[in-house]
Amino acid sequence: MKQIICIGSSCKDMFFPTAEGVVIETPDDLLAQRKIYFELGAKYKIDRVFEAPGGCAANVAQGLSRLGIKTGIFTKIGADAEGKWIVDELEKEGIETDLVQVDDNCRTDFSSIIVDIATKDHVVFWNRDSNEKLEVLPKKILGAEWIFVSALNGDWHNHLDVIMETSQEKGIKIAFNPGQKNIHDDPEKIFQAIKKSRVLILNKDEAVEIISQIEHSGSVNLNDEKFLLKEFSKTGCKAIVITDGSRGAWACAGESFYFCPGIKIDTVDTLGAGDAFTGAFLAAYLQEKDIKECLQWGAANGSNVAKFYGAKEGLLKTKEMEIKIKNIKVDII
Repeated sequence: MKQIICIGSSCKDMFFPTAEGVVIETPDDLLAQRKIYFELGAKYKIDRVFEAPGGCAANVAQGLSRLGIKTGIFTKIGADAEGKWIVDELEKEGIETDLVQVDDNCRTDFSSIIVDIATKDHVVFWNRDSNEKLEVLPKKILGAEWIFVSALNGDWHNHLDVIMETSQEKGIKIAFNPGQKNIHDDPEKIFQAIKKSRVLILNKDEAVEIISQIEHSGSVNLNDEKFLLKEFSKTGCKAIVITDGSRGAWACAGESFYFCPGIKIDTVDTLGAGDAFTGAFLAAYLQEKDIKECLQWGAANGSNVAKFYGAKEGLLKTKEMEIKIKNIKVDII
């Protein structure tokens, strides 16, 4: 029996590191305060190209499996070489792929990621074909103690209903990491799903958007991570995590609140760090570690993956994790 099934997207990520782009500050554009420019018609040499499985469900599944959790994935791919490659890569990590849907009428999702070497930041060009057509059927998501729900595409309202109703009927526990588009489209539906979840993991922007839309809270409090945690704790969710990149992560369980500062590293790329954090936090939680140690696991994994391109290289195994967390500080707040 699987301990957890990860539901959501998978894709092939291709990374193109370059120092040729020109980064320009555009503070007057509140939605895009930094832009990167390339000359139209130019050709730029890329010294090395990196490839890795991507998509939140695939990324988190790999992190869980590396840390000893029996993991399955529920996703859709096309009947093409990229889809076969993704399945092969996941199976190398010990992930059960019997729930992967293969569709002859679509292409496997693909992302091209331009990484600016100087800033370590990136621009992602992606398509969503196969995961727009994901079909979530109740009988297919049975047989696990937990379900991890990440960003959902296509008919996502219906998919979320099926997952939540099935989990409640069968006593399956939910770990929820909703996608930004899902939150944007229908924050009320996401909030209702949070009430049915055991674990909630959000970045700070996502947390602020949900609470501001649902609770109509004052803007002064919305910048306070502890305030946000308290608001989400009213839903009955047992463990809540809010991450904010290099600043660190905040968490609560019951009346206890914690903060884990960001770990200073020589960053290569941050794209997979959040999913690495999520996979490790959940792996610790499923092994009944306390919230403090769950945060340590998440921070160690996320910071280690940020030293590499992609969300796979740098994922820690249990023995490596036990060494890494010894020097990670977590404060009670």
